Amino acid sequence: MNGSVAGGGVSEEVIRLTRGPSGLGFNIVGGTDQQVDSNDSSIYVSRIKKDGPAHLDGRLQEGDKILAINGRDLKNLRHMDAVELFKNAGYDVSLKIQHRISFLRGKGLPVKAESQLLQFAFRGQNLTGDKTFLFQRSSLTLVVRCV
Repeated sequence: MNGSVAGGGVSEEVIRLTRGPSGLGFNIVGGTDQQVDSNDSSIYVSRIKKDGPAHLDGRLQEGDKILAINGRDLKNLRHMDAVELFKNAGYDVSLKIQHRISFLRGKGLPVKAESQLLQFAFRGQNLTGDKTFLFQRSSLTLVVRCV
């Protein structure tokens, strides 16, 4: 998820979250030892937990790349080292996030491009034959048909 995409690009944002009883309210994937894509060891949001701090804030989204936590760059970290940074980040946490944005053709509406997350979801799936996969997230529904 680096660089820009046709018809879109990336935007960065700093998000401040206050830790709740069960953490910051999201899960991560990635790291040098658990790459989502073969040449990308970045850390990504894999799941937002309902009613957690990230969900209640509303700005962090599944598929977002986390560039830094409390000013500490997350490049070239093993997955567990990144997890430890999150666990030890304190009560008030600052996240530097990269959102990837694309545009729906003909609509002009910005939509999260989640190609890496979709690749992760399809990993191990048999995509031959006539199959339909349905992904729903907030107001966006994506139907992928493999023929």
